[in-house]
Amino acid sequence: MKKYFALAMIVALATAGAGMASPSFIAPNATFGAGSPSTTNNDDSCDIANQPAATLLLPVFEVDFNSPSTTAVNTLFTVTNTSVLPQIAHITVWTDFSYPVLDFNIFLTGYDVQSISMYDILNRGVLPGGGSGANQGDLSADNDANPYFASGAINACNNLPVQIPTLVLNDLRTALTTGTTVGCGSAKVGSTHTNAIGYVTIDVSNTCSQSLPTDSAYYTNEILFDNTLIGDYQRINPTSTTGNYAGGDILVPIRAIPEGGPANQVQPTNLPFTFYDRYTPTGLRKADRRQPLPSTFAARYISGGAGSFNTRYAIWREGITRGLPTCTGSNAASLNGALAISEIVRFDESENPTTASPSVPISPVPPNVVSLPEA
Repeated sequence: MKKYFALAMIVALATAGAGMASPSFIAPNATFGAGSPSTTNNDDSCDIANQPAATLLLPVFEVDFNSPSTTAVNTLFTVTNTSVLPQIAHITVWTDFSYPVLDFNIFLTGYDVQSISMYDILNRGVLPGGGSGANQGDLSADNDANPYFASGAINACNNLPVQIPTLVLNDLRTALTTGTTVGCGSAKVGSTHTNAIGYVTIDVSNTCSQSLPTDSAYYTNEILFDNTLIGDYQRINPTSTTGNYAGGDILVPIRAIPEGGPANQVQPTNLPFTFYDRYTPTGLRKADRRQPLPSTFAARYISGGAGSFNTRYAIWREGITRGLPTCTGSNAASLNGALAISEIVRFDESENPTTASPSVPISPVPPNVVSLPEA
């Protein structure tokens, strides 16, 4: 008989941001005198719910870009605009060491949907393209109807590129497999694996640009706060010898609190810290207003033994570097490659806990610390 267990992990966020070194503990049902959220209840606070959001997170993708499409491991995701107004989604591809290696834009008319194959990007170098010249439905507002679009945003979104130049594509592939890129030479910006592995963020923006979430201007000039996007993803392994499976889930919705307003409008938020907090510019902490993700999570798993069902986790962790990681030194991207887990608790079917403490309270510390890269 196969056994089912629940697993809980407590994630150490270390020094990922100014609010992370000493996290705030807010009492249930607490209220605030000013700012937003007004309470710590449900969607007013940090609770992640399946609702339209200003940022979507694809926690982990995996792509075998060297194999034919009929046998390749692939990850696909879909972004949907739930608003009558047009929206611009700025998409960033990151290595598993939190190093941004590609960004592009998609223009969504009202109620529009766009599907993206990571295999098409990494094998063929093909981007979704389209742009503001795409057809709009009968119930969609005009393409320039969004009051938060920057001046000239529609023109900037015309004729979006559909082909990645060869040199850029080759560098993208090596960054996501060997963890090296031309700009950093032999210094690691990601871990080494056969297939391309990383994660993706999708942000509501006011223009189609080449800015990255590691740029200060991204938060003062471009990022928006409309909770309008939903999405889902599928991971596919069609090869019978290594998997023959498919699975999927929603893209993680990260809401803006408070929502709405132009890109350059700074509004206070009572969130203890935010999703992009370690990237926001000095003096404008929490300018993104995005909900933070939790540091503790639980999930069921099955352990069926050799040759039977077993569970593999795909886990996204928040790194500790600030702004654009450097190739080497105190802010090197490699620091995001070994993020310590503070505790793992396994529960059996009778709720009996077994605790695995990754660190032993002696000096020197033993080398068996449990850690994970960001994705």
